Amino acid sequence: MKMLVMEKAPAKINLSLDVLNKREDGYHDIEMVMTTIDLADRLELRELPADKIQLSLESRYVPSDERNLAYQAAVLFKETYKIKKGVHIRIDKSIPVSAGLAGGSADAAAVLRGLNRLWDLDIPLAELADLGSELGADIAFCVYSKTAIAKGYGECIELLPAPPTCWVVLARPDMGVSSYTVFDQIKIPELKHPNTKQILEALHEGDFSKLCNHLGNALEPITFSMHPEVARLKEAMQLAGAEGVMMSGSGPTVFGLLKHHRKALRIYNSMRGFCNDVQLIRMLG
Repeated sequence: MKMLVMEKAPAKINLSLDVLNKREDGYHDIEMVMTTIDLADRLELRELPADKIQLSLESRYVPSDERNLAYQAAVLFKETYKIKKGVHIRIDKSIPVSAGLAGGSADAAAVLRGLNRLWDLDIPLAELADLGSELGADIAFCVYSKTAIAKGYGECIELLPAPPTCWVVLARPDMGVSSYTVFDQIKIPELKHPNTKQILEALHEGDFSKLCNHLGNALEPITFSMHPEVARLKEAMQLAGAEGVMMSGSGPTVFGLLKHHRKALRIYNSMRGFCNDVQLIRMLG
């Protein structure tokens, strides 16, 4: 029996994000191609002698109680599998909050994987993904932490080939964006839909240029109208010469894809003149 496990919770970026319609239950049907990047929170899960959940992290922006998705994931896991043991979860945050990078969802997914290992339950990832989708749209994807297309409200996951190896420049203005606020502004007939089919072909063909040329996010115009600084950040990244540029999720993080490290480093240095939070990382996939 393990007493302690460690889990990595990688951030995601969208390669495409489309909103198809609004359902009667209030959710939107979406179609998103996502992949993981080498920016991650790290979790430590330690069994407790008492039947309780403790969560600790150092972030003034993230709650450490039942409002936290990671805490909710632990509650759901224990209730679903009738576990009468306790756990202390420590989260070392590196993924920024409300940034369009699924930091909270990645943490919740890591809790599901970590508790599965901690208590030697051998639950398949597909079952954990289904469980996670009860808490949030991105959690099912984050359980797998691969490249995938997500459909429905995010619960239907189909794994895809990883993107061609490349560098990613992340640039985030000093602000957060509420996905709920952005989705509330959606008018389906006015959306510009990305060409998801071309993205899928690019991944299957391993075609980096094709991938960059067809990145698309239907939420960009909404976030840009609410926060013009995000639009300016994307324009600056394009002018700097990134091969593919897009906003991830509902924003505000903008990323650029680069094939070669020297050019990626140049754009990283260039973008540091536009905002404080700029990172140069690898794609994981």
